[in-house]
Amino acid sequence: MNSSPSNGASYALLVKRGRLAFSTLLLALAVASPALAEGEDAKKILKAMSDYVTGQQHILLKYDVDIEVITPHLEKLQFASSGEAKLSRPDKLRVTRTGGYSEVELVFDGKTATVLGKDSNTFAQVELPGSLDEMIDRLRAEHHIEMPGADLLLSDVYDELVAGVIEAKHIGRGVVDGVECEHLAFRNQETDWQLWVELGPTPIPRKYVITSKTLAAAPQYTLRIKSWDTDTPPDAKSFAFAPPQGAKSVDFTSLADVSELPAPAEALKE
Repeated sequence: MNSSPSNGASYALLVKRGRLAFSTLLLALAVASPALAEGEDAKKILKAMSDYVTGQQHILLKYDVDIEVITPHLEKLQFASSGEAKLSRPDKLRVTRTGGYSEVELVFDGKTATVLGKDSNTFAQVELPGSLDEMIDRLRAEHHIEMPGADLLLSDVYDELVAGVIEAKHIGRGVVDGVECEHLAFRNQETDWQLWVELGPTPIPRKYVITSKTLAAAPQYTLRIKSWDTDTPPDAKSFAFAPPQGAKSVDFTSLADVSELPAPAEALKE
């Protein structure tokens, strides 16, 4: 069958367009593949860290925290605190935090959660029988009590962290307190967060940074884990609360001096 000149021209045009489309597709794949691989690599490292952390029956750690606040004049202020945590799965936890403005302790024995404000010598207690996850979730939801790096202590760390992630990157490597780490970056709709995970057989989360994208000047929350011990089981007394002499029992709504920020800065945060 013969083709007319016009049909031949149309066929040549279709071939040209097809080649162009195919070339465009190859270019798109070439650009997308590294990003896709980068994201999968980041999630793989995150999963290894999560499996390692949740696989530890006992954890003793020390940490530093920096939290930023933006003033109405767009001045960025940073407040620092330090503390320790003792964890025994599935339902025991003791966390202390000392800053320039407050000293706080949280104790959970599997049945009762106690928050002590050492500066005011007041404490609040609530019956919360269950796991660490349930205690952390209920203190957040019902009493607005947050613990430093609580997401990293949950039994489903990976699922909690990747929920809502729209982009993941393996940035490369970095050094945190002299320890070489994998540097990961993730994006959600309202926050960006980064994680530095120790290289080697113990993928410890060494640094955790959360950036609030919905607030002016994008303030950050930074947690650095200074020491990590999974070989020393805490003794039973570690999770028993004994009120200090003269301590007063109050409701959570009346618990004072437990924020990471001084009162004026706490008002700015709101």
